[in-house]
Amino acid sequence: MKIAIYGREFHPSVIPYVRQLLDHLISRQAELWIYDSFHRFLTEQITCPHQFRTYHSREQLPEDTGFMLSLGGDGTMLAAVSIVGPSGIPVAGINFGRLGFLASINKGEIEGALDAILDGAYDIQQRALLSVAAGDTPLFDGNPFALNDITIFKYDSSAMITVQAYLNGELLNAYWADGIIVATPTGSTAYSLSCGGPIIMPGSGNFVITPISPHNLNVRPVVISNDFELDLKIESRTGKFLLSCDSKTETVSTDTRLKIKRAAFDINLIRLKNHSFFATLRNKLLWGIDARNY
Repeated sequence: MKIAIYGREFHPSVIPYVRQLLDHLISRQAELWIYDSFHRFLTEQITCPHQFRTYHSREQLPEDTGFMLSLGGDGTMLAAVSIVGPSGIPVAGINFGRLGFLASINKGEIEGALDAILDGAYDIQQRALLSVAAGDTPLFDGNPFALNDITIFKYDSSAMITVQAYLNGELLNAYWADGIIVATPTGSTAYSLSCGGPIIMPGSGNFVITPISPHNLNVRPVVISNDFELDLKIESRTGKFLLSCDSKTETVSTDTRLKIKRAAFDINLIRLKNHSFFATLRNKLLWGIDARNY
């Protein structure tokens, strides 16, 4: 099986786990394709066999790539999803980071998890993405898609911005705030949650618009259906604002009108049989645990 591997630089304490992962995949006779900058980093840390191939974009991956492994935290997983794009290649995440909502496989269960994936003992979860467009202005190097969220944020520490939001052509609200977050169900446990947004179950067919520090306290998050089309006009004293698409950020002029909607493709996430969304919530958010210090 051909397996793509994506990762970033990591702490030296992670090296034994990466070596264990590579050795196990080699023992299973997998053909490994490693992201080129990550491969260069690995060669400085461990001895990499010559049979490893490298890639820089999804176009360079074989058409019969079985799946992609993301080595790192949730941020690394988002970058891996950005590379996979509309190819349909399933993605699994080994969590070398902290929280690990997306990268759900713990580093202590690497061999068992890899065997399960290689033997086909897993489920595929299709996760919806968002897309953002700005007329004819190119955004994010032609990859304006987000698995977590698309966020509009004021450019600096100056006064708040005004975001005129039109939902399917009808005025929804004029948000006076530091910005707004448009999040998928996957992203509902990320930035949106920290700003008071609700947790949305994947596959529910909803997105959420969450204001960031709104001037009016009666402005609350709004859950919308995923067949929406959101048009945004931004006003700012600086004449520009920040637009983020998951882990990517660009500075945009307020002359630019944005259009956000569900992307035309979904991402396939690999989930092991013993993993579930609600189990992840309980484990990561410590639900049901008495944390009081008696």
